[in-house]
Amino acid sequence: MEYLPLIGTVAFLNLLAVISPGPDFVVTVRNSLCYSRRAGIFTALGISLALCIHLFYCAAGIGYIISRSVMLFSILKLLGAAYLIYLGISSFMAKGSRIDATDERTGTDLTRLKAFRIGFLTNVLNPKATLFLLSLFTLVIGNSTPVYIILTISIIIILTAFTWFTIVSIFLAQPNVQRVFLNYEKIINRTLGGFLVFLGIKIVLTFY
Repeated sequence: MEYLPLIGTVAFLNLLAVISPGPDFVVTVRNSLCYSRRAGIFTALGISLALCIHLFYCAAGIGYIISRSVMLFSILKLLGAAYLIYLGISSFMAKGSRIDATDERTGTDLTRLKAFRIGFLTNVLNPKATLFLLSLFTLVIGNSTPVYIILTISIIIILTAFTWFTIVSIFLAQPNVQRVFLNYEKIINRTLGGFLVFLGIKIVLTFY
């Protein structure tokens, strides 16, 4: 029970980050609009499995650092806090995803493998995904953090991404629906930005 507030905070922060338009969102909507919902769903699957790689080396790397040096972990945690604040400010200044909802579908559909590959490579090659997850794990992992807590949070992160981008594929495949969604983009960005800045400052204050 003692870890429930922490899990809830991380889950909520991750949800806000996932629904905020970024590279993953763009490729999912592009593939859904220009090809098919199936292409969008397999893109979502590729994104979700790419997160497994980020999660593995972030968790393993932080665990190793903790076991070797408290000072290094403190520096890493402060860097993570700084990045969260940076993301928050960037979110406030974001101009939007600039997706053209009037794009016409192409005559041929993407294969499942190609759609999957697009989603996988978009996420796994995105350094911001690494830094964001690294920031999340500095909130979670400590000397006494049980393995099952780390696994639980990892599963939540993966399932949240797959569920959200699948919803994007199903419900935003139609241009009219997408236009309505994009009307709320500023609200999403500002909500995410405020929460990120707050959390980053909170991490910094724990050192003083």
